[in-house]
Amino acid sequence: MDAETTVNAGKAARPAPSAPATLDVPPTRDAPAPVRAVADPASATLGPVGVSQAATIYDVARAAGVSIASVSRVLNGRRNPRPETRDKVLQAVAELGFVPDDAARALSARLKEVAGVIIRLPWTSRDPEDLFADEEDSLQFPDMINRGIAEAAQRRRFDILVRSVELDEHDPGGRILTLARKSDGIILHDRVLDAEQLEWLGRQVPVVTLAAEATSLTANVRSDNAAGMRDLAGHLLYDHGYRTISYIGGHIDSPDSIARFDSLAAEVATAGATLLDGPQWQGNYTAGGGAQVINSLLDRGTPMPDAIVCANDQTAIGVLYALDRHGVRVPQDVAVTGFDDIPVARHLQTQLTTVRQRIRELGATAFEVLYSMINHETPAMSDVVLPTALIRRRSCGCGEAEPS
Repeated sequence: MDAETTVNAGKAARPAPSAPATLDVPPTRDAPAPVRAVADPASATLGPVGVSQAATIYDVARAAGVSIASVSRVLNGRRNPRPETRDKVLQAVAELGFVPDDAARALSARLKEVAGVIIRLPWTSRDPEDLFADEEDSLQFPDMINRGIAEAAQRRRFDILVRSVELDEHDPGGRILTLARKSDGIILHDRVLDAEQLEWLGRQVPVVTLAAEATSLTANVRSDNAAGMRDLAGHLLYDHGYRTISYIGGHIDSPDSIARFDSLAAEVATAGATLLDGPQWQGNYTAGGGAQVINSLLDRGTPMPDAIVCANDQTAIGVLYALDRHGVRVPQDVAVTGFDDIPVARHLQTQLTTVRQRIRELGATAFEVLYSMINHETPAMSDVVLPTALIRRRSCGCGEAEPS
């Protein structure tokens, strides 16, 4: 078997859950989705309302084939819009007989062309001799998402403001509100707000969450965690025949980690195998957390299962490190898998079997959905799901590592 093989998520042999509604997001600023007229783009109520007889800024945007922000730049002389954009807008203004009154100018000027992004800092070790003590400087997964957000924002001529909150911060709501006041909308990386706080924020500005669920006031972008983990579990259970499997989870309240665990548990139960989990298997999405789990278990003499499934790749990196320090061989003594396929996963000494997410695309899509909500082109309750793919490498026992 090849060192790295890609398998599309959701095998035909296993029934998959019904697909959630998906959203086609415009990939570039040259092909925006239709603009829906609304009474007040800064109001908390999202959705179409009645359209007056007089041409509006939204009609101009639709006729010119550009965003409301672009119309605003032309009408208000801000940020030196491109000549071709200016020509399209002015032509649409002339054809529609649009006259920007003071109220219309005030509405268009409310766009700040800024998106706020909230990330949650990871658990970090307080042990100065811990190899992973400075892991907060290497947030590979959220950094890749932010890169996707930034690239999409740049195409739309938006800026982004990034704010981090502590993993156990008691009340991040106030700091997030401060960012919301500086932004046209907010993207939340992880579950940093409870349901009540999220609902409140969604009434203030458009909100897109990552790794959550769409609500009546917010949209969500996520990967198909259930299908990805279902494929991984099937590979371990049926292709390799492993009978005892443990799960090292992410943050205890992380929707992604919960979805992956639920899918793994269902597959293990169906196969009649044994699943090990619990507080002693909690890794908090970090290499330091994964290493701490293994060190603690092995120091107590706990036998290892046939396979260790990690909630993400960074956890798996710490697990591989700790197993090696204790003389436990991978994959001969125990198989190890991750989730994400961050770039380093293919460059480890024991290449990591994992589930590939389209990480940068997650960020880019989240911004495009937010941009659409800001322009009232997309309502809340949008649930965008990106596919995953199983990547087979040596750490699960799939053969000797080869260049990826």
